[in-house]
Order: sequence, then C-alpha cells, then structure tokens
Amino acid sequence: MIKIWGRNTSSNVQKAMWAVGELGLEHTRIDVGGAFGKNKEPPYLAMNPNGLVPTLEEADGFLLWESNSIVRYLAGKHDKNGVLEPKDAKQRALASKWMDWQLSVVGPAITPAFWGLIRTPAEKRDAAAIKASQDKTAAAMKILDAQLAKTPFVAGPAFSYGDIPVGVMAYRYRQLVPGRPPTPNLDRWYDAIAKRKAFQDHVGSIPLS
Repeated sequence: MIKIWGRNTSSNVQKAMWAVGELGLEHTRIDVGGAFGKNKEPPYLAMNPNGLVPTLEEADGFLLWESNSIVRYLAGKHDKNGVLEPKDAKQRALASKWMDWQLSVVGPAITPAFWGLIRTPAEKRDAAAIKASQDKTAAAMKILDAQLAKTPFVAGPAFSYGDIPVGVMAYRYRQLVPGRPPTPNLDRWYDAIAKRKAFQDHVGSIPLS
C-alpha cells in the first residue's frame, strides 16, 4: 500500500490524491504540513529535504516528491487501461506540457490571490497585489480556454493526467477571481472534470484554507 504524506487542503497533495482516486489505488494519506506541522522535522526531512508536501512512500521504501512527478509516476506504474496516461506519444507530451504550464504560469499567477484572500486577515490584505494576481490568473486561464476550444481536454479527446494540475488550479480560480472574463470552453471542460468522483473526493469537496 502506498502512503501520501501531506494535508488534504494542499493543492499539490490534491493532485496526487486525485490521481490515486482515478487509479483506484489502495493508500493511506498522512496529515503533514500547515496546521499539522511535522514537515520541518528530521523524520520528514529525511524523506523530503524540501520540507514540502506531498511525498509518496511505497512499501519497498521508494520515496518520490514533486506533485506532478508523483502523478506521472503513479500513472506510468499503475495505469494499465489508459485512464490517465495517453498511449500516444504526442498526446503524452502535450499532457506533460500542460502540467509544466501549471507550475510555471498559472500557479505563480494565482498564489498571491490565494494568500491574500485565504491566508491573510482582511485588515492586512494588499488589495493591489491581489488584483494583479487575479488579472494574471485570468489572462492565463484565457490561454487554457483557447486550447480547450480545440480539444475536449488539455491533451486531446480524452481526460488525462494533464488535466489534473490545471483542474486543481481551475477550482481555485473560480473561487478567488470574481468577475472572471468569459471562458466558455474552460467552463465546459470544468463541468466535465468536476463530475469525476476522484475530483469530488479530493478537490471539489475541500474548502480553501
């Protein structure tokens, strides 16, 4: 049985757990980080020297950190039916591209809005920084919307692991950016992924905190 170390409110842990849910893997999740602490203590740092979550631990002692890498690894090892990992090499590369885009573009764009609106008391918020973050995130999501005008899912005709990181960000975007510009293709795609049980279990049912 695999272990996922990390609190369920972490967007990065949610990626790993969504993949676990899609693949139907037996697992245990251990609360670490945030209010639970322990992620800066020696036992955890021995597994993940970054002190971040999630960390995957397998029964044979194999350890892996970095959320997108965990998603790809689990799919590569356990996905026998193409539930997450595209069989076609080009679609696989496109899925990976959008996973990297989440890390390099939309994640950094939305983080200041998340911290400003969720983690900062109202009297201490930097309204200008929050607005700039919301605008950057909306611009990024319009890029995603343009892609989804061409394909039903980010990498092509079928759901894949490429949809997981951007799906987690889309969940946050819809709550953190009111007055969003029209994105009909993104809205259609989000409605589809939000119906997936693994999304509902590990992302959509968990309030931002």
